Amino acid sequence: MRHALVRRLLAAAPAWLALPAWLALPAWLAALAWLAAPALAWLAAPALAGGSQPAMSAAAAAAPMAAAPWWQHAVIYEIYPRSFQDSDGDGVGDLNGITSRLDYLRELGVDAVWLAPVYPSPQVDFGYDISAYTAIDPQYGTLADLDRLVAEAGKRHIRVLMDMVLNHTSDQHRWFQESMRSRTNDKADWFVWNDGIPADTPGTTPFQQRFAHDGRVPPNNWESLFGGSAWEWVPARAQFYYHRFYRQQPDLNWNNPAVETAMFDVMRFWLDRGIAGFRLDAITSIFEDPGLRDEPQLEGVNDQGDPALDHMYTEGLATDALLRRMRTLVDSYPGNRVLIGETYVSSTAELDRLYGGAAKDELQLPMDMLAGLYVNAKLTAPYQRRYLEEAQAQLHGSQPLLVYDNHDNARSIDRFGDGVHDVAIAKLLAALLYTTRATALTYYGAEIGMRTAPPTRREDVKDPIGITGWPAQKGRDGERTPMQWTPGAQAGFSTNPHTWLPIPPSHREVNVETERADPDSLLNWTRRIIALRRGNAAIRDGAMRMLDRDDAHVLIYARTATASQEAVIVALNMSDQPRLVHFEVQSGIAGARPIAAGRPIAAGSARTLLSTDPSLRGEVALAGLKIAPYAVWIAAVIG
Repeated sequence: MRHALVRRLLAAAPAWLALPAWLALPAWLAALAWLAAPALAWLAAPALAGGSQPAMSAAAAAAPMAAAPWWQHAVIYEIYPRSFQDSDGDGVGDLNGITSRLDYLRELGVDAVWLAPVYPSPQVDFGYDISAYTAIDPQYGTLADLDRLVAEAGKRHIRVLMDMVLNHTSDQHRWFQESMRSRTNDKADWFVWNDGIPADTPGTTPFQQRFAHDGRVPPNNWESLFGGSAWEWVPARAQFYYHRFYRQQPDLNWNNPAVETAMFDVMRFWLDRGIAGFRLDAITSIFEDPGLRDEPQLEGVNDQGDPALDHMYTEGLATDALLRRMRTLVDSYPGNRVLIGETYVSSTAELDRLYGGAAKDELQLPMDMLAGLYVNAKLTAPYQRRYLEEAQAQLHGSQPLLVYDNHDNARSIDRFGDGVHDVAIAKLLAALLYTTRATALTYYGAEIGMRTAPPTRREDVKDPIGITGWPAQKGRDGERTPMQWTPGAQAGFSTNPHTWLPIPPSHREVNVETERADPDSLLNWTRRIIALRRGNAAIRDGAMRMLDRDDAHVLIYARTATASQEAVIVALNMSDQPRLVHFEVQSGIAGARPIAAGRPIAAGSARTLLSTDPSLRGEVALAGLKIAPYAVWIAAVIG
């Protein structure tokens, strides 16, 4: 949820197909039975090099893989519920709309959907300001609708993950409403309160003085990521409360054990209903410096026009003990429930700590934003190679979770596109996401190349970051526009011409219906590459090793499984010129007989599995192999 922060920081039951009886159980219990079953692998249809490829059918289900948790091989698809599908004509997406599109997600090859918040909310921050944790906002549906979504998704091998906002509530939540009334009530210390300091205290900054009340100013220079001071005055208590985000989002006091007990009970509520796990929002913001020290000031101002700060006292403080307790809670449920973290960190070492290091006892999947969403991320071979190698070598063998798109950042096709080769670059990004040794997280619309469509007038902005930061910061509306299903009215998203955000004109060309009919579309490419990921043992389970680490333009890596299985080479030309591909191996690749330790393999050949380069089809000699601009080549080594 922290677009501004990104800029600144940089056992098992039988397989469910054999259990038709549970389909008659209550939805939540049916889903729970499914979650307890082993994870399933999917066999891909034959992957052709270019051309049309049918969507993966239900018959593609394969034998279970009991050895690995389901999330290790997963394609996780983020849905922004307001924008995916409107089922009742009010112009806002809802749970029944998502249920109606589950077959599309199954055909795409999705293993799990992550729902952005659907809890009751005043919608100041569109659901990230929660006023009740154990209910559904009426604009999205009911608990029964959610149960139906979980059950129907389970029938299609799709799990449902929920967004869990632990850092803060809405100021309309009953906990905060009680807390703000006095300093002596039962919830008085459930939030972060402070008396502030006298306004004439030496050393107070002009920034602090802007927020003076009753002769007192905030206790330090901490800022809200939505602009202004992170401290808000409440006359009834004659105190300030802390809010890392919008002033309507007061931070919970996690140093109070009662808060942890209450929030863990919330998590149990959803786990008991069959939810497969949680994406933990703003998890690195849970704790603040107990000494309330001023944060170091940097040069210039931020996107909101406030002094730029190093957020060393409000971000990244140790959450290890809390995450270990949370992991114990989640592990007590069957079905390999999972904790995914919103983890904007600036190094792989910081990411490793969030896994629990060698113990691997904290988050199963902290989000790796370094390659795709970090402030300086580049689609170049040296940059991507660096962070992909770090993820293989510095995480104690933990499973990486790569993220190139989400609801807080401009879409990757716009961030990495060059205006000429944009679709080719989007296909390359899909290959990068789905063929590396990592769990893959994608965002609705990425598979068709949806564009960022920011508002052009301040009066049209819905996102609070854009409202407070305009024009330097236009907010996050642009990456949250409705899903583009058809070239027709409202892009097939709604029957209401007044959708909550406007439908971009690009929907006439960029939509599911049009791209389904085009064999060379980004949608069909994405389907094929996910099917290949499912069906190829090396890509699904194998080790990963970089080839030719010195190539400045082509990223080349091998995926290997066992000695009896073919190694797979992936070559991605990240430049606008044709490039020769070199296959030097420094230390060998296990399981690939033609690839000998310390020897070149250019004399061998490979069988193309998928490629966006029409010249690379069938069996290809590796000597002198040339790849087109921004092209992808994926091949099995045969000799």
